[in-house]
Amino acid sequence: MQQAGEQGGAQDVADDAADEGLAVEAEETDAGPAAARRELTRLCLASRTVRPVGEMLRFVVAPDGQVVPDLAAKLPGRGAWVGATRSELALAVKKKAFGRAFRGKGRVDPGLADLVDVLLEKDVFSALSFANKAGQLVTGTTKVAEALQGGAAILVHASEAARDGVTKLDALARRVGEAEGKKIAFVNSLSGVQLDLALGRANVVHAALLAHPTSAGFLARVRRLESWRAG
Repeated sequence: MQQAGEQGGAQDVADDAADEGLAVEAEETDAGPAAARRELTRLCLASRTVRPVGEMLRFVVAPDGQVVPDLAAKLPGRGAWVGATRSELALAVKKKAFGRAFRGKGRVDPGLADLVDVLLEKDVFSALSFANKAGQLVTGTTKVAEALQGGAAILVHASEAARDGVTKLDALARRVGEAEGKKIAFVNSLSGVQLDLALGRANVVHAALLAHPTSAGFLARVRRLESWRAG
């Protein structure tokens, strides 16, 4: 009976903390990278809501005491999670949420958000390069048009691509999608220079990726980057 009473008292404390808008330690940080990769949801330090980890970013305290992003959820130590948008990270910093989660051990550098942006972008181009090396990507208007009619799943335009070329390929993609009962994804948030560098080719304006796990990996990462910047 005494043990049951003690457990009930502990639960009451946790409930009181939740009622007051506070988080107990178990909610603020995970138990480490292995546990983090198994979990489906985590508490967001900014919004104080429990959300799918796919919508969030993990942060840990580096050996030098700085709070750093852990996109792959592999860095050692306890991790704290924030919604994967620039605005939510800004809110978490403003609320000094990292200091509370890490019990005052984590220092937040003013350039943390910019570092996240750089790493997310790097992740996008790494995935794009991987899909290219796997033979799942073609460039050039003619080859892209052929790929759209032959099973392409993603259509990429350089952000500065001419409107007429974009319109023609988009229309073709929609016709093919409607005829085959599938949805082709559109990406136009990357510049031609960025595409050139990622693919090791010159003057990349249009590209198509075939249906393949590497292509799906690229799409997931580019959507995360777009959400981070727009959010």
